[in-house]
Amino acid sequence: MATPTFEQLLDAGCHFGHLKRKWNPSMAPYIFMERNGIHIIDLNKTVEKLDQAAKALKNIAKSGRKILFVATKKQAKEAVQNKATEVGMPYVIERWPGGMLTNFPTIRKAVKKMSSIDKMAKDGTFDNLSKREKLQITRQRAKLEKNLGSIADLSKLPAALFVVDVIKEHIAVAEANRLGIPVFAMVDTNSNPDNIDYVIPANDDATNSINIILDTVCEAIKEGTLERKLEHDDDKDAPEAEAAPKRRRTRKSEADAAKAEKPAAPLHTPGEAGNEEEIRKETVAEHEAAYAEDKEDVPTPEAEAYNEKEQKADEAADEAK
Repeated sequence: MATPTFEQLLDAGCHFGHLKRKWNPSMAPYIFMERNGIHIIDLNKTVEKLDQAAKALKNIAKSGRKILFVATKKQAKEAVQNKATEVGMPYVIERWPGGMLTNFPTIRKAVKKMSSIDKMAKDGTFDNLSKREKLQITRQRAKLEKNLGSIADLSKLPAALFVVDVIKEHIAVAEANRLGIPVFAMVDTNSNPDNIDYVIPANDDATNSINIILDTVCEAIKEGTLERKLEHDDDKDAPEAEAAPKRRRTRKSEADAAKAEKPAAPLHTPGEAGNEEEIRKETVAEHEAAYAEDKEDVPTPEAEAYNEKEQKADEAADEAK
């Protein structure tokens, strides 16, 4: 991912802002100077902010999430369509459909309507309709394709928005802010950067300026997607390498379990002559030995009388005290 240099941005005209009287004071940190009544953007800030935005977009693409490109102005339409299609991301280059993010389920229904019309054309249902009905459905399909065809693969809310000209796309920015979706945007000197998460100060009216910013951004997205694919391939190969040791451990654990469940061999095998008599003799001997130990612990009558006499003497001494 190569961030364009100061000279490349200068050649593309990224430094030209709007007339001084049209400026937004919030853009003051990104303005270098004023010349002939026109504000000049600080391209050093542009290089820094563009690098930050590219890294963040790369991480989003690496995670497998979608980035929605929004640019309905004439200078950016073709560039956004080509670049977004190249990296496999959805885009909006016609009128922004109000509520596209905040009322996303309704937009998905409209996209599914296109699929149902295509299905009618394939299964022969379309041929059974009248000429007037066919014409109405065809027009409806063309209108849906024009406005929503580029987001047909967007099955859930995007992870981020990339916007060209935040003034023209203020509705899209407002919806993203309401839902907490990060916004990456090219911001000119007449725009408000306060609602933008990743500000790229640059001329958003010149085609060359838009192209060089889009090239950098889309190159970062492409790298993130490629890294995700490589990691996914490595994860698929790893289980195959670990499969053999895992199976060996499984067989060993099964053998241990079978060994544990196997009953212990008896001390005396039933059915052999004389075994039962030996068991009886061993048991009797054990009981006699235990009885003899208990008998030794029992005191004699003389010992009991002596102990009683000593106890009475101790009690009398305690009373005398």
